[in-house]
Amino acid sequence: MALTNKWTKSSRSNNNGACVEVRQLGDLIEVRSSNIPDSPVVPFTGAEWDAFISGAQDGEFNRG
Repeated sequence: MALTNKWTKSSRSNNNGACVEVRQLGDLIEVRSSNIPDSPVVPFTGAEWDAFISGAQDGEFNRG
């Protein structure tokens, strides 16, 4: 997915409150809760974001 400066909601977000949005703002990748637009934004550097995405794709964060 190519990130833009507009908030993009995860296609896996649903009505159970597990809603996440992401955007790129300058050199940072920002994440927030999409069901609470005024919630705190968590910023990541590009390297941090890439490491997170790689770990998620490799199953490092799977529960159970």
